Amino acid sequence: MTIKEVSEKYGISQDTLRYYERIGVIPEVTRTAGGIRDYQEKDVKWVELAVCMRNAGLPIESLIEYQRLYQIGDSTIQARMELLNGQMDVLKEQKKQIEETMTRLAYKISRYEEALKTGKLTWEK
Repeated sequence: MTIKEVSEKYGISQDTLRYYERIGVIPEVTRTAGGIRDYQEKDVKWVELAVCMRNAGLPIESLIEYQRLYQIGDSTIQARMELLNGQMDVLKEQKKQIEETMTRLAYKISRYEEALKTGKLTWEK
């Protein structure tokens, strides 16, 4: 796949793809004999991982570290697992906070819905 195709498929700019490669979020992408990026399946899988993790809010530094450990090899499996578990904990906490906020918003919305029905807004939190 060309960089343009990958960019369109994942909804990220070509500049972002180049940046991810340059800073080590993804490994160096396969190139043609002429030096043009030619994304193979393994390259695309790294892009998918990066996009997924970034969409979830994981920091660039964590992705760089994960990719670095991956390149070292199987001796880093424990470290990679710990890094991912740490990020999972962060996401679980964010999810908890989002759910608490959604509960509070649902309550407030219900109070306004009631006010629209009755013409009176009762005390709200």
